[in-house]
Amino acid sequence: MLTTAILVPLLGAVAVAVLGRRWSDGVARAVGVGVTIVPLALVVAAWAAFDRSSPELFQLVTEVDWIPTLGVGYRVGVDGIALAVAGVTAVVFTAAVAHPAETRGIAHQYVAWFLFLESASLGLFFALDLVLFYVFFDLSLVGMYFLVSRWGHDDAERAALKFFLYTFLGSLSLLVGIIALGLSMDPITFDMRAIIDAQPLAAAGHAMVVLVLVLVGLGIKTPVVPFHTWLPAAHVEAPATASAVLAGVLLKMGTFGLIRIPYAMMRETFADAAVVVGIVAVISILYGALVALGQGDLKRRIAYTSVNHMGYVVLGVAAAGSVLTGDEAARGLALTGATVQMVAHGLITGALFLLTGSIWRRTHDFDLDHYGGLLATVPLLAGATILASFASLGLPGLAGFVGEFQIFVGTFAVLPVLAGIGLLGIVITAALFLQLLQRLFLGELPEDLATMPDLDPVERTTLAGLLALVVLIGVAPRFLVDTANAAASILVGG
Repeated sequence: MLTTAILVPLLGAVAVAVLGRRWSDGVARAVGVGVTIVPLALVVAAWAAFDRSSPELFQLVTEVDWIPTLGVGYRVGVDGIALAVAGVTAVVFTAAVAHPAETRGIAHQYVAWFLFLESASLGLFFALDLVLFYVFFDLSLVGMYFLVSRWGHDDAERAALKFFLYTFLGSLSLLVGIIALGLSMDPITFDMRAIIDAQPLAAAGHAMVVLVLVLVGLGIKTPVVPFHTWLPAAHVEAPATASAVLAGVLLKMGTFGLIRIPYAMMRETFADAAVVVGIVAVISILYGALVALGQGDLKRRIAYTSVNHMGYVVLGVAAAGSVLTGDEAARGLALTGATVQMVAHGLITGALFLLTGSIWRRTHDFDLDHYGGLLATVPLLAGATILASFASLGLPGLAGFVGEFQIFVGTFAVLPVLAGIGLLGIVITAALFLQLLQRLFLGELPEDLATMPDLDPVERTTLAGLLALVVLIGVAPRFLVDTANAAASILVGG
C-alpha cells in the first residue's frame, strides 16, 4: 500500500513527461490530478487500517534488502506522526496540481515535476531506513529546484540556485550524522527501528557532535533562525502552487526529521540540548512574526510566517524531549501538538499561498499598498483569505488553534519560561494578519481593481477542500489527535 503510494506519482511523472508533449494545459492538469488522487486514496486506506491501540510504533511495514553488507534496505512503514504528515502531503499536492497556474506552454513538464516531488515527499515520510530517508530528502531538492527556476518570477533562477545550494549543504551535514548513527550500530545497520531501540550513541563522547550535524541539516530545511535566509526569496520567486508545496510539505521534512532522528534515536543527547533547541525555536517564533509584520510584499509576509509557525513545532519537540522521565503526559501533549501543528500549517499556509497565486493572476502585483477595498468586489477570495488568516493566527475553532494550544500546554509544564516568551509570537501574528486583511480588503478600492474577477470554479474547489479540513480539524480534531498521540505516547514513554 505504502510502496504503491510512492510509485504511482513517480510512474505518473514519467508517463506525463513522455506522453504529454501534445496535451493541452487542461488535459495535463487533469491527468496530474487523477494521478495524485491515487496516493491520496491509499493514504486514507492506510489511515483506516492503522491500529491506534497497537503497542508497536510502526505499522504497515514492508522490508526488502537493498545493500545487505551495509545494513541498508528498502524499508517503509508508518507511525501516527508519519501518517498525519503523509495525509496533509497527499491533500496539498492534489490541490496544488489542480489549482490554476501559468505553465508557459509546457504543462506536461510542470505536472511531471509536481508528481516527482510528491513521490519523493511520501517516500521520505514513509522511510524506515536512514539511507532511504536521505535519498528522498535530496530528491525533493531536485523537484523543487526545477519548479522554482522554470515557472517562477523574474529572479527565479537565482532564488532556485540559492535554495538548492543552501539546502544541499544542509543535507550533507545531515548525511554525516546519518553515517555516524549507522556506523555506531553493531552490526552496521541504517534500520531506523533498530537504532531507536538501541540508542547507540547514548554513552558516546562524540554524540553531541553528531547531534549538532543532524540539527543543522534539519534546521536549514525547517527552517529556523539563523538558517532561514533562503526561504523568503524562494517563496517570492516561486509560482504560488510550488510555494504551497514548499510551505505545506517540504518544510515538514525538517521538523518530521527532527522527531524521527535526533529526538527518537538520540534521546539522552537530545535531552541535554533540548533547552538550546527550545531557545532557537522561540527566537524563530518572535523573529518570524516581527519580520513578517514589517513586510509590504504579500507573499514575503506569508513566507516569514512559516518561520514563525515552524518555530512552534520545534518548541513542541524540544519540550517533549527535554527530560527522559517524568511529565510524560505533558511531553506527550507537546509532541502531539507539534504533529497537529505540522498538519494545520500545511493546510493553512498551502491555502494562503494558493490565494496569493489567485491574486497574482489578476493583478501581477504583490505590493500591499496597491490594494484596498477588495471585500466588495471579490467576496469569495476575501472570505477564503480571511478564514485562512484567522486559522493561521490561532483563532479557536480552526486548525491552527488546536496544535498551538497543545504545544503551549505541554511546554508550560517542562519549559515554562520559553513557553511564556513564545506566547508573545501569537500576539504579533494576530497583528500581522489583521493588518494584512485591512490593507487588502478594507479602505478605498483602487480604480484599476474595480472589475477584478472573483475566484473561478477550479480555484473555489481547491481552496474549499483545504479550508474545509482546516475547519474540521478545528471543530472535531479527535481523528487527527488520536492518530498523532498513538506515536507520541510510545515515543515519550520509550
